[in-house]
Amino acid sequence: MKISKTIKSTVGLMLVGVMALSMTACGSTGSGGATASTTPAASSTPSATDNGNYADEITIVWYPNESAADYQPARDEIAKLITEATGKEVEHKLTTDYSIAIEALASGTAQICFMGAQGYIEAKNKNDAVMPLFVNSGVSGTLDDAIYYSFFSVNKGDEEAYMENGEYSITNVEGKRMSFVSNSSTSGFKVPSNAIITMFSETEKWKDIDADSLVEGGSDKFFSEVLFGGSHQGSAVNLLTGKADVAAFCDTELAPYAKVASGDENTAGAVYEINADASAPFDTLAGKQFVIIKSTPVLNGPFAFNSETLSPDDVQKIQDLFTSEEVAANDQIFVIKDSGKVGMFKKSDKECFVLVDDSWFDPIRNMK
Repeated sequence: MKISKTIKSTVGLMLVGVMALSMTACGSTGSGGATASTTPAASSTPSATDNGNYADEITIVWYPNESAADYQPARDEIAKLITEATGKEVEHKLTTDYSIAIEALASGTAQICFMGAQGYIEAKNKNDAVMPLFVNSGVSGTLDDAIYYSFFSVNKGDEEAYMENGEYSITNVEGKRMSFVSNSSTSGFKVPSNAIITMFSETEKWKDIDADSLVEGGSDKFFSEVLFGGSHQGSAVNLLTGKADVAAFCDTELAPYAKVASGDENTAGAVYEINADASAPFDTLAGKQFVIIKSTPVLNGPFAFNSETLSPDDVQKIQDLFTSEEVAANDQIFVIKDSGKVGMFKKSDKECFVLVDDSWFDPIRNMK
């Protein structure tokens, strides 16, 4: 995937200040081969001495998105690799609510969680012992293009109502029925709400608008009704079943269920169609189409860990294995397009896992 000048401009401020961290992480060989990360990760490795509380069994807690049945092979493969690295048994904790996963990691009842940047920030605010373990890179194998996309989408047939001066716009989302993912979701709430606040706070009517203004609907609110899907899949279902006029969700979580029918993927105006063989919760929505009216690049979220309950030795072993060539080539995790497998990450070039510093997430942390 190439990042166009337009996308680079859009992501602009988001990447300012973090590009210094984007050293080659999957390989410094010049041949593109993946080796252990050379990215600085001082703040990603705990310095605590053995406190007697390190877990004998490692629990991974999963967001509702990745708790879906389609992701079981990828979950199991990740668990198998963690066992291979540490010699410890791994237990999965599936969830139906972002807050459950965030609290489990912050409290230490789970040692690892794959989460968005906003969830990571919330967990770290609860407990400073929460740290990033690694993130998935971009196609370059570095942090330079380690992004995914947050969508504002509408049902096919409604898109003309969201055009202004010949271009798609969120100007007309005011007063609509809106579906978000969770107020702890980066691409399903933090980024789209920031876009609304940035645009509408310039108007007299909404000069005091903030995130709290967007979580409830009503005649005196920005939206007439606000729904939370609980997952990216759930938010998309709210749209496609007519419960919402507009929905926020991301590209990666819809990838197993929908394909581009027309237009360029991840860009405003692109039309996506639910696959004929889509599994639940889209199994009754085959052929339904939605249109992106706004697409925003978002920094990839981390696998995060609790340094009070995951030992420094286990952290190092896991990081060494997961940033290796072996894992970068694992097609249960980095899925090749059209392979028929449903992994959590795409493999089109040099994608792999890379180490990252806490400051990588500052652009999300500093959003309105």
